[in-house]
Amino acid sequence: MAKRAKRPKKPPTDLRPRDASQAQLFLNRELSWLAFNNRVLDEACNAQTPLAERLKFQAIVNSNLDEFFMVRVAGLKQQLTGGIEDTAPDGMSPREQMAAVSRSVHEMVNRQYQNWREEVAPALAEKAGVRLLGPSQLSDEQKAAAHAYFQSDVWPVLTPLAVDQGHPFPALRNRSLNLVILLHKDEVEPMVRRETIIAVVQVPGMLPRLFELGSERPQVVLLEDVIAMHVGDLFPGFRVVSCSPFRIIRNFDLDIDEDEADDLLKTIQKELRRRERGQAVRMTIAASAPAEVVTFLQKALRLDTEDTYLIDGPLNLGDLLPLYNREELKPFREEKFSSQTVPPLQEYDDLFKVIRQRDILLHHPYESFDHVIEFISEAADDPNVLAIKQTLYRTSADSPIVRALIRAAENGKQVTAVVELKARFDEGSNIAWARMLEESGVHVVYGLVGLKTHCKMSLVVRRENNKIKRYVHLSTGNYNPSTARLYGDLSLITAREEFADDAGALFNLITGYSSPPSWKRFAVAPVGLSERIIELIDREAALKDKGRIVAKMNSLVDAEVIRALYRASTAGVRIDLMIRGICCLRPGVKGTSENITVTSIVDRFLEHARIFHFGNGGADEVYLSSADWMPRNFVRRVEVLFPIEDIELRRRIIDEILGTQLADNVKAFHLRSDGVYHRAVAVEGEPALRSQARFMELARRKSQGVDEPRSTAQVLVPRVPPPEARTSHTLPAALADEVELVS
Repeated sequence: MAKRAKRPKKPPTDLRPRDASQAQLFLNRELSWLAFNNRVLDEACNAQTPLAERLKFQAIVNSNLDEFFMVRVAGLKQQLTGGIEDTAPDGMSPREQMAAVSRSVHEMVNRQYQNWREEVAPALAEKAGVRLLGPSQLSDEQKAAAHAYFQSDVWPVLTPLAVDQGHPFPALRNRSLNLVILLHKDEVEPMVRRETIIAVVQVPGMLPRLFELGSERPQVVLLEDVIAMHVGDLFPGFRVVSCSPFRIIRNFDLDIDEDEADDLLKTIQKELRRRERGQAVRMTIAASAPAEVVTFLQKALRLDTEDTYLIDGPLNLGDLLPLYNREELKPFREEKFSSQTVPPLQEYDDLFKVIRQRDILLHHPYESFDHVIEFISEAADDPNVLAIKQTLYRTSADSPIVRALIRAAENGKQVTAVVELKARFDEGSNIAWARMLEESGVHVVYGLVGLKTHCKMSLVVRRENNKIKRYVHLSTGNYNPSTARLYGDLSLITAREEFADDAGALFNLITGYSSPPSWKRFAVAPVGLSERIIELIDREAALKDKGRIVAKMNSLVDAEVIRALYRASTAGVRIDLMIRGICCLRPGVKGTSENITVTSIVDRFLEHARIFHFGNGGADEVYLSSADWMPRNFVRRVEVLFPIEDIELRRRIIDEILGTQLADNVKAFHLRSDGVYHRAVAVEGEPALRSQARFMELARRKSQGVDEPRSTAQVLVPRVPPPEARTSHTLPAALADEVELVS
């Protein structure tokens, strides 16, 4: 039986502003996330983005919004239902946030579909010849093909559901696509009586959303349109007045009291089934739907007008992503890139000897994740390896990592896998992996009660010359070969004893109920990571104008860390933040954050690495981490922050990785003090620099053994936004005492 350890005690971080005036210094978390999704939409709207990639970004916008409503908006609604009116650091109440979110998302969706109708869809037809046709645009031959498909494949799996006193509104699944049909039945009598009925038909999720019509040119029709063309066949004796597609999003967050759960696996399985029918939080419906139908659905789903989105176009553009891989769109996709092998691992007789000689740093997806798989696979098959310990937060279907762990257990090694069952949206697949691992003899642990094990760590224990030698892999990303081709992350493989000691102690903490030790190289959440981050920031502040901080992460939310950054900026520390998504810090405020810049890069690969550079008066320190600077990472997760101790690797991260991204003037956005992001623009005479393209070039050159000319590296100096972008915001007079404000 897999077990869970007890959670270490730690007081929660106070997220509330210390006084009302401080709210001016914080940007709202939810609106900041929506600003990120708008930057993704900007790539779909950007005429310079290849056509197929514009389609991909449209799909990502939809997927992002689904998750945002399933978790964040659902949480706000729960606060309102529970009468909770606590304000966030920016001072907004849950009710104010809901209103602002609704306004922002409605504007975003309108812009998205305007871009689809006016640019992307016409370009797909004109440039690639790929046409999405409506029922009225079909030829007689195409209608016949659609009819044959409906009769053979679609009709047998449909279930028409009438809604009346004897038939309650059906419990529709989360993210399911459905048709709502308004039906009239006329009875021929001296006094004509008309009966109105509403029915629902779920569009089968197991069938492709796109049906390809037989023709020389690639033409497709939506599955819901095929059903709508024949929906009258499902209701003989009734006249179809309208048939409108609609889609609902439900509260999809887990609600588990782990202290009361005797069997966490069974509890999560039960909760997964329940949340498919959670409270609806959003509905999208065809703009052509009759008002009475929209009102009926809102009442049935207990949704307000602000929760309803009238769509002029295909619902859920993410379902159109299969078009991306069509041969016709090949000329309109980004150039294909294959991750490169790194020179130290291109040819070797003994992988562990290579790691003993030097630390290995991998920059994914530019450098191959196969090296990580090889590390685990070699350990699984090596007769000298005694044990493997591994965390698994998210992994892929048919995971080679999981297969290697199973093989290791079958080879008689002691194998421990810490499987995080509560990894959001991956709970079901993680349960399957956990069972498979247990059946093969792997010791499966579900982590600490009340915490998610989010750190990415492997420990290999090997016997060498009658002594024990340990090897460690640490990463900013998951053990997932699929996302490793799409996410920008960093991996470190090392044989340093201090790292092995800390990794072993952390595994013992998770699996053995042991008290937290004093760490030699790691900082670990929830037992001191936030304190360590603030300590490093305050150390730079003590250096005053000599201080230097560059921090790259997904999200910056934690109020105490933001206050520490304000203190450092006030002391003269130059701070460059690269925050892909949520940023609650307001840069460019005179007297408080005028020394802070915030950059966000949105490109073909998802920026996912967490990298932190502290100047330390010239004795540079670089740390990598699994954690963003968010309360959930500091308080509710097991996370690791670890240093890069090899001087060459440290220099590479500072100059090549961070320096290149700070100089990006093609795919970067800069956050201004008014909370608005503006796309970077190259100044006159400045060469265009797209950092991800630069990383692909560097990876190819290194794999081929070509040295990078120093003159090229020297031009990659950090590019700071102009002063008007950094100091345009002045706080109200009530905030004049800046020292008190950030103390």
